[in-house]
Order: sequence, then C-alpha cells, then structure tokens
Amino acid sequence: MEKSLQNKTVVITGGATGIGYAIADKFLNKEAKVVIILDVDEKKGGETVKTLVTKYGDKRAVFYTCDVTKDLDAVYEKLIDNFKAIDILVNSAGIFNEFSVRKTMEINVVALLEWSFKFWEHMRTDKSGKGGTIINLSSIYGFRFDQYVPVYQVSKSAVMAFTKSLGHSYNFARFGVRVITICPGFTKTSIVVDMKTRVPEVQEDFLKFVKQQLWQEADVVGEAAVDVFETAESGTAWLIEGAKPISRVI
Repeated sequence: MEKSLQNKTVVITGGATGIGYAIADKFLNKEAKVVIILDVDEKKGGETVKTLVTKYGDKRAVFYTCDVTKDLDAVYEKLIDNFKAIDILVNSAGIFNEFSVRKTMEINVVALLEWSFKFWEHMRTDKSGKGGTIINLSSIYGFRFDQYVPVYQVSKSAVMAFTKSLGHSYNFARFGVRVITICPGFTKTSIVVDMKTRVPEVQEDFLKFVKQQLWQEADVVGEAAVDVFETAESGTAWLIEGAKPISRVI
C-alpha cells in the first residue's frame, strides 16, 4: 500500500492538545489534505483548528466536538457526509487516572476498539473501501511494566494486543487495512501534569522514578508518527522514547 501522507484525509481523536495535536501538525506538514480534530474540549479544539488553518491554509483542519465514549455513530455520519472517505484514523484520545478504572478502560480501550472497528469496516477493500491506516496510541506501558500504575498499564497493554491481532498480516492481506501502534515514552502533555498512584504509600517512590525517566516533547512524537506511518508494516508497534529514533517493539 502507498505509505505517503500526501492528499490523505485524517481523523484524530483527542487531537486538540498534546500528542494528538502534534500528529495533526506534522501530518499537515507532510501534505495531508485535511486533518479532522475530534475532542471533548470545544474551546481548545476551536483554537487548535485556527492555529492549524493559519499555518497550513483554509480548510486544511476541521474540528468536531466529540466524546469518544458516546459520539461515535453521530460523528461518523457527519464525517462520511462531509468527507466521503477517511484514509487514516489516529486513536489518540486517552486518560491517565489510576482511581477511575472504568473510565480509563472506556476511553483507553473500549472507545479505541469501537472507533477502530467502525473505520476498519469503512476502509476494508473487500467491501468497496480503498484501504487505509489505523494508528493506535499505546505507550511504553504497553509492553514495559512496573509496580506503580497497574490500571494505565492494563489499558495500554490491551491496545498492543488489539493492534497485533486486528493488524495481523492475515487480516491486512485479506482486508487491506493497516493497523499499527506507537508507544511513546514519558512525554510532556497535560495528562502527566498530576500523576498519582492508587496507593498513597508508594507515591513518593513513583515520583522519584518518574523524574529519572527519559522525557520528550510532544512534537517529537508527532515527527516519529510520520516516520512510523511511512515505514511500518501492519500489526507492528514502535517505541518513541527520549527523542531517539523510532525502534520496533513487535
């Protein structure tokens, strides 16, 4: 399949800030046709689109208010009515909250699966689709484990397993939809501003651990996402850590 972003229509969940925004910016820089930003934050989403349109040109970015846990069907209908075909789905929406097990799983796992299946059906070449790519946002916590944040680690491990299964070479050969995962390391975004463990007794040790990690800016992940899109085979996952070059995990 063609691994060029040029003239592609891209949907990014959780795209108003952080890694989602960085991916939108870098994809437009590589001549994507339009990036559609989906986010619950209407104010920030509007500001983000204004910034991208100013930088890249009119109609290159669009925003829809969207709660990924509730609005899939309604937003999907709008997208297909307005854009006909979606080439790339980036599942970037996510939370880090060890105290909200159900909400974490609903956003990081259930919504990601539901959005992926919806667009996978839309893209599959055996049903008159033109193929496409689904990029799932996992984490180093999708394959590297510690004792501090089990809820988040479970959610991101699930994303890895899902990508490896739906993106399997068998499925890609038969249905023409590439499914890949990026696994950022510790990245400076809003979801890591107030990182807390579920167990207060280990919070101090956790914060010491966090300070020792290799941190990177969200822009680095955006650039790396371009590299992954242009090179990755379906069913693979890629580490992006400490602003180092991408490396394959699976």
